[in-house]
Amino acid sequence: MQALIYEGPQEMAIRETDKPVPGEDEILIRVAYSGICGSELSGYLGRNSLRKPPLIFGHEFSGTIAEIGSRAEAEGRWRIGQRVTANPLVTCGQCEPCATGRQQLCASRKLLSAALPGSNAEYVKIPAAFVYAVPDSITLQQAAMTEPAACAIRAAELAALKPSDTVLIVGMGPIGLLALQAVRQHGVQDVIAVDMNADRLQIASKLGARHIVCPGAGVDTLEEVKRLTGGAGVNAAIDAVGSGATRKQCVLACKGGGRTVFTGLHEEESTLPINIAIRNEVTMTGAFAYSATNFRTALKWIEEGRIGLAEGVIEAPLEEGGRWFETLLKQPGHVSKVLLIPGGGA
Repeated sequence: MQALIYEGPQEMAIRETDKPVPGEDEILIRVAYSGICGSELSGYLGRNSLRKPPLIFGHEFSGTIAEIGSRAEAEGRWRIGQRVTANPLVTCGQCEPCATGRQQLCASRKLLSAALPGSNAEYVKIPAAFVYAVPDSITLQQAAMTEPAACAIRAAELAALKPSDTVLIVGMGPIGLLALQAVRQHGVQDVIAVDMNADRLQIASKLGARHIVCPGAGVDTLEEVKRLTGGAGVNAAIDAVGSGATRKQCVLACKGGGRTVFTGLHEEESTLPINIAIRNEVTMTGAFAYSATNFRTALKWIEEGRIGLAEGVIEAPLEEGGRWFETLLKQPGHVSKVLLIPGGGA
């Protein structure tokens, strides 16, 4: 099969590689769409410790079943050609976090595009337990958004929101735009969206952000947040970038007793205003991936039209993947998500 191979920092190449062979409990999926994730952008730059070359990236995907392992076939749930997506975070199902619905904290978890070959290829295999049938009412393009939507749902869940809250979301990439929608599903009306990209802020405004802030236009984010909140600050802040500057902004933007959720993974380490967080009793928490429940909720919300990306979605042939990694890093413009299409898979 053809696959887009990460060969080193800022090096991607289309290569012929062996088609995966599914084990007894596995399903082989012919990939229709494979999204480029923000965490893979840092991996592409060589800044992600989990991604070592050579590696096939891709963990946001949808497609059709090509082969079924014998034990998976015996379950009677799957058929060749069936439209599916998959939870790419493969976990053991036996440990305490798995047993208590916190599968994302499984110590033996393995993520497609990191520990396992990903979906930037014509085919990808995964245990049947992590495969989900795509409802007839949604497209495979929409289904490919399930994984990032689940990440956003988890971030909003950890923010412990009330409808009366004012929420700051820094970063209007795919996760930030989806987090905005997830926050709104909690009944929150007052959302402040921040991004350097004015085009993405326009999308955020259409998705329900009450206020948009563009530091690229010379606006000081913290001063503007204080102005918009009458000097009080926000109840909760979600950092969907992962830089030292944006993490610090989120902590400082919170009012006393506020909550900051870190979901962006751009930088490995950051300096934070810990004394201020202590004095203001600001809760800081990481949001990594999602639980199985979050993933099921994401697929359900997409089916119900409650979350998803439509505006700014680009479909591109797999062989153009390297160029799109560069574009997303340098000047994404109006692009909200890039979906790669392997060899006519869609």
